[in-house]
Amino acid sequence: LYVHIFFRYYFSLQENSSHFSITVTPCDVPIEWSILQYRASHAFHGKAAEKYRSFDDLKARSYYKTVSMFFHYKGNSVENYVGTSSHSSIFVLEFLSTERDTHISVYLTTDLAHGNLFPELPGDPRIDVSSVNHNSVSLVWKPSPSATKQKENVQYCVLVNEKHNYKSLCAADTAIRSATRKWPKLPSYPISQYLEDHHRVMLLSNSDISVIHRSNNIDVRQMCIGNKNTYTVSNLSSNTQYYFDVFVVNLLTNASAAYTGTFAKTWMEPKPKVMPLKDGKIVQIKLDGKNQKVYSFQYQAINKKVQFTLQPCRGQIRAQISRNGKLLVSETIQNLRHITFKGKIMDKYLAVFKSSDVMPNSSAMIQASSHIHKTLFPFFPASLKIKSFNKLRTCDSITIAWLGTQERNMYCVYKKKIREEEILRETSSVDRCLGPESRPRSEKVLCKYFHDINVQKAVTTETIGGLEKGTPYLFDVYLVGSSGILVRYQSKVVKTRKTC
Repeated sequence: LYVHIFFRYYFSLQENSSHFSITVTPCDVPIEWSILQYRASHAFHGKAAEKYRSFDDLKARSYYKTVSMFFHYKGNSVENYVGTSSHSSIFVLEFLSTERDTHISVYLTTDLAHGNLFPELPGDPRIDVSSVNHNSVSLVWKPSPSATKQKENVQYCVLVNEKHNYKSLCAADTAIRSATRKWPKLPSYPISQYLEDHHRVMLLSNSDISVIHRSNNIDVRQMCIGNKNTYTVSNLSSNTQYYFDVFVVNLLTNASAAYTGTFAKTWMEPKPKVMPLKDGKIVQIKLDGKNQKVYSFQYQAINKKVQFTLQPCRGQIRAQISRNGKLLVSETIQNLRHITFKGKIMDKYLAVFKSSDVMPNSSAMIQASSHIHKTLFPFFPASLKIKSFNKLRTCDSITIAWLGTQERNMYCVYKKKIREEEILRETSSVDRCLGPESRPRSEKVLCKYFHDINVQKAVTTETIGGLEKGTPYLFDVYLVGSSGILVRYQSKVVKTRKTC
């Protein structure tokens, strides 16, 4: 069941106007629209002419007769008509939707020299696809003359969806609202009602244009990018066809013009090469958040228990571990972790790793072992935080503490004087896989051995003196295992007192 809508609007030209321009944008289904001219059938002067030229009631309309139909169009494209006439005419716009309730944008102006609020398109309004990969598409298009002339008032907006191209921003906005059911109910006048009350005529004001409201939806993505005429759409699904539209928008009026849309299909994501992971061997992988390189390792258990040790060196990694095709772990790893599984001998584990942030040149150390008590990674405490004691803080010394283990290991303490503005950079860019050999000798405080059979009592403290007052220091503790593999505690910044 289709709802038919019929609208009539009228306008007249002022004494000093003989030209007019009308732009109609269908925002959904195809419509029919026409421009009719009515001219007075009698001569009127003065107040009488002003009264009857209003076209507001039946008595006034009886003094007009149809001269001609200026223009007629049927479709869903944006159409513009430029016409001329004498000021004694009344123009009527008729709009008909034969499918359903719809929404249109209408713009009328008599100032053709300065009144065109729609941005211009270049001579070649096509969008070119410059590159495609499995999760992004790069686009380029010729600049709009309007964007070149009025950079601060004009910008480009890119729309992406998986269904089809849109001929206008108005059409895209209608689709978004329809999908989310947030489109306000439009006044509708069915044909049957129009036949009974065919005097429904409304005045169209000069320079009247509907304002397009924009919103985002998972089905249609919109990015407004300023004056750049190139853009790379990222975070796309692989092996999927996308449709791309570019609109140049006048920010002062919200009026827009559409480039010729294009489409492209992203590549199928290549299956990562699966590498064998030998029992107990530590493998270091290099990660890059921008390129999103993926590492896949296969490990075959030789005991029922299997332990994966994951040490992000810089940044954080995304880890997925499956056993015999069943996903066991999928999480982001920020600090050193042991993950233990209990299964069967000869179970096959698939471990997939990639960077979970945009930090460049990051890396991680990976180990899988069925000999949990003979792992190369040293045992480490449940917490790798360094604690400081505020009451023991003086103008020239700091007291810190950290947890140890039941095994006898060596712990090395390092300090570094830093400035206030360096704290964030120093603590966020630490390479946790680098050992004391990367530090200057001047930063070394001491190395000592300790352990405790009672893990609850495996705590040690150290007071570091000879510090400058009112100065922040960065403290690091390294646990060095018998195999030479180390564990770096989380860096701690403590500031000495200003006055004592």
